[in-house]
Amino acid sequence: MALLGIKHYPDEVLLKVGKPVDSEEFQNGLAKLVEDMFETMYHSEGVGLAAPQVGESKRLFVMDCSGGEDRSRKFAVINPEIVRVDGEQYGDEGCLSFPGIYTKVQREMSAVVRFQDISGEMQEEEFTELEARCFLHETDHCDGIVFLDRMSALKREMAKRKIRKLRRTGEWD
Repeated sequence: MALLGIKHYPDEVLLKVGKPVDSEEFQNGLAKLVEDMFETMYHSEGVGLAAPQVGESKRLFVMDCSGGEDRSRKFAVINPEIVRVDGEQYGDEGCLSFPGIYTKVQREMSAVVRFQDISGEMQEEEFTELEARCFLHETDHCDGIVFLDRMSALKREMAKRKIRKLRRTGEWD
């Protein structure tokens, strides 16, 4: 396993729609990428990590909101689709591509979703609370949307100001 470099905003790969993973890719190195993404996510103490965050413009992410405690809640999500969402939650959100920036973001409370697993099989799941928030956040990454886009205008401007300051001091690559 290898740790991958995490891209920071405003890297262009974070701002474009990822390409769907095609059937050939399932046999050609996808499992290694997924394994490395899990390793990178756990090392960075995140609960989700999308391929664009590691420089791969693909519709793929990994998530484990149990922090590695419950293997049944560890997901490799390929070509995610949101089938239905319901309710709302308003809570703190962060992002590995925005180190040190946390803010309250409104998301749906539950999400019924469809995706392919690492073997290419279609799965359908219903996620709630933190898992729903994580799935929706990471799907946004696959769509070229960053959590800055989900903030109020005031919070977005404050976050951008903080990022500019960190970039000037060399603390943000």
